[in-house]
Amino acid sequence: MSASISSSVDNKGICTITWDHADSPINKLSEQALKEFEKEFRSAVENKDVKGVVITSAKDDFISGADLAMLKEFPNQPVEEVYKGLMKLHGLLRFMETCKKPVVAAINGIALGGGLELALACHHRVAADHKRVKLGFPEVKLGIFPGLGGTQRTPRLVPLQEALQFLTQGNNVDAAQALKMNLIHKVVPADKLLDEAKAIIENGGSCEQPWDVKGFRLPSGEIHSYKGFETFLGANGLLRKTTYGNYKGPQAILECVYHGLQLEILEGLTLEARKFVHIVRSTSAQNMIRTNFFSMNDANKLKDRPGEYPKSKVEKLGVLGAGLMGSGIAYASASVGIEVVLIDSTQELADKGKAAIQKIVEKAAAKGKLTPENAQKIIDRVTATTDYQKLEGATLLIEAVFENSEIKADVTKKATAVLPANAVIASNTSTIPISLLAQASKNQADFIGIHFFSPVDKMPLVEIIRGKNTSDECVAKALDYVQQIKKTPIVVNDSRGFYTSRCFATYTSEGIAMLAEGVPAAMIENVGRMSGMPMGPLEVADMVGLDVMEKVTEQTKKDLGDKYHDDPTYKIIKKLVIELKRLGQKNGKGFYDYAEKGQKHLWPELAELYPSKKELPSVQDLTDRLLIIQAIETLRCLEERVVLKPADADIGSILGWGFCPFYGGVASYVDTVGTKWLYDRATVLAERHGQRFSPPKLLKELASQNKKLYEHAWKAEKERVPATV
Repeated sequence: MSASISSSVDNKGICTITWDHADSPINKLSEQALKEFEKEFRSAVENKDVKGVVITSAKDDFISGADLAMLKEFPNQPVEEVYKGLMKLHGLLRFMETCKKPVVAAINGIALGGGLELALACHHRVAADHKRVKLGFPEVKLGIFPGLGGTQRTPRLVPLQEALQFLTQGNNVDAAQALKMNLIHKVVPADKLLDEAKAIIENGGSCEQPWDVKGFRLPSGEIHSYKGFETFLGANGLLRKTTYGNYKGPQAILECVYHGLQLEILEGLTLEARKFVHIVRSTSAQNMIRTNFFSMNDANKLKDRPGEYPKSKVEKLGVLGAGLMGSGIAYASASVGIEVVLIDSTQELADKGKAAIQKIVEKAAAKGKLTPENAQKIIDRVTATTDYQKLEGATLLIEAVFENSEIKADVTKKATAVLPANAVIASNTSTIPISLLAQASKNQADFIGIHFFSPVDKMPLVEIIRGKNTSDECVAKALDYVQQIKKTPIVVNDSRGFYTSRCFATYTSEGIAMLAEGVPAAMIENVGRMSGMPMGPLEVADMVGLDVMEKVTEQTKKDLGDKYHDDPTYKIIKKLVIELKRLGQKNGKGFYDYAEKGQKHLWPELAELYPSKKELPSVQDLTDRLLIIQAIETLRCLEERVVLKPADADIGSILGWGFCPFYGGVASYVDTVGTKWLYDRATVLAERHGQRFSPPKLLKELASQNKKLYEHAWKAEKERVPATV
């Protein structure tokens, strides 16, 4: 018996090796676990009384993948040492394949990444007929790719086109799909899993992999066939179209599969290992591993939850405003069992909000994600009304009405008159300072910002905003609620636009500024996508709503008075909204024209309103502007202590507005390009395009020491440098 791996031999000569990773809720391919597994496996093979080996798990899942803490250390180790260690693991898996005894993987739950690769090295794979069974290679979402044979064994089992999609997209499949793909051989009842796995050995199961059998042929034929040529030509084109060459993991997969399938299996594995070592040590991969795994896990586990306050749970929630955001918040809450009172100014509007929830539920049910019974329960939990008295007993209220401080104050006062004295009052505002809105509440200590993103049912981030007088206990309760509805929180301090809206707005504004300067709209949009952003800045503006941008600016002007500095891009927004009635996607016309059928296209008259100049800037210059303006604003937020640490800045930028995930987020972008380079480049841009690019003091300080954001000594205090709110 060992700390993580145990083995036993039954009276029929079958050895069962059981993974049960010590001090962890999941099994992972850690260095210690792999050593223990190798020892147990080699011992079983050397035992003359053992006829075959079954590999299984004592946990609810099989093996969840590699220990990412181990991968995180690879850049600190000599490349030869990393490569040697990887090839040793390849040697272990090849020993499993060639040990002359049948090896069966009994997959009881999740088998991802390295866990699936270990299973693929077994001669037979049996999976439980259970919803927990998920097989996949999520590595591409962390900037890497399968490095323990996934790129070599998968396309030797699965038809090429299907294998490439499975490897490059990082999506999971269930047991039934895996069986159809030929990733596994059998699906059996969960309580019969071990018996069925052992039966394969008892009945003389093969101890050879297909690729080790003489005369083996690839499922889709040879690479240098018409079908192979067609598949790789299409795959390369699609990859370029969707990633613009920014993601190295998917490209490495195509290269490993293309070259590896023309070689013997061991040579293909060696090729994969060399490529993997290069990719996993890259800055991009390490940034993505840090942000998408370690930082996200810390946020989801509420690592920064303040104080020792008891864990809270919302049983009844009030939502003010049944529009797009309000109905989305109501759905997210009702879907986890919370009773929701959805209030609007008229019953018609309230009912319309509930109808929107029903549409979301019906779509989920149609895709098999909800049973009809559970779908109806979600709908039944929502009460659509105009009656504030029905809020009685709610411990949390979320206001989600128009971006108008007077309206927000009015509905907040009506609600607080009914709510319990200790209820948390929250606003879903995306721009108006929480400290300003809190003035309408009886107790500002219990007032907080809980900022969702649209569409709420799909967007995972929630930005929690601490007002000037918000208590630690209130922050803790807000964090508990966000965790309860299964979303990822970051906590920021108050500021106009907070962190996400404030920084994201610079992307759209810069795109509009380029249009005003005479840069063609198509060029702006294409450069935005090429830089790594999910959409061009003009498309984003349409999606947000040009009318919303106009209203936010007017509210800001009203709140700031003489302190407001005119934004030149606002002239374009005002012309489109007020004069031309082009509101964006919502009314079918903005920077783009939106046909009821067919694809959207840029509004042709933009070229007449804002004609292109003769000498156009370079793609690199435009790329720098679009990314650096977001970085500069993020640095200002860090300097002012609006956002408290780079990890939160990275999480917020990726989940909130999709900032170039291959950089690991906007703070990681700063460290990737280097603070000295960024300072110099921003200084030049400020001279050419205005003070919005002027480097903040924090950047100047870091650049003078050639120091990274993640190396800076960040203080944990809540206080911040006063900013204009």
